[in-house]
Amino acid sequence: MRIEFAEHTLVALAIQIIVGLLTRNWWAGALLACGYFIGRELAQAEYRWIEQFGHGLRANAPWWAAFDLKVWTKADQFADVIGPIIATSALTWVMLRRDRRPRT
Repeated sequence: MRIEFAEHTLVALAIQIIVGLLTRNWWAGALLACGYFIGRELAQAEYRWIEQFGHGLRANAPWWAAFDLKVWTKADQFADVIGPIIATSALTWVMLRRDRRPRT
């Protein structure tokens, strides 16, 4: 897989940490970070669909073009979405468990 997979995950975690520390809402940070990367990958998939099946015209793309599995051909395309989701969910889980732990 490309290094970009790790970059996406690290950037998503950085965004989540900033939002989480500022707001104490770890889910908000996770949703913001994951929303960015999901949107980015869907936009890229839509452009691939337009190139391959839409004769280069956005007007030819149906609403579901970005979700067509024919344009999601590489594992790293899925990893660029799944990596940030897993990492930010794990960090949220850790931080929420830490906040609920009794203090001594």
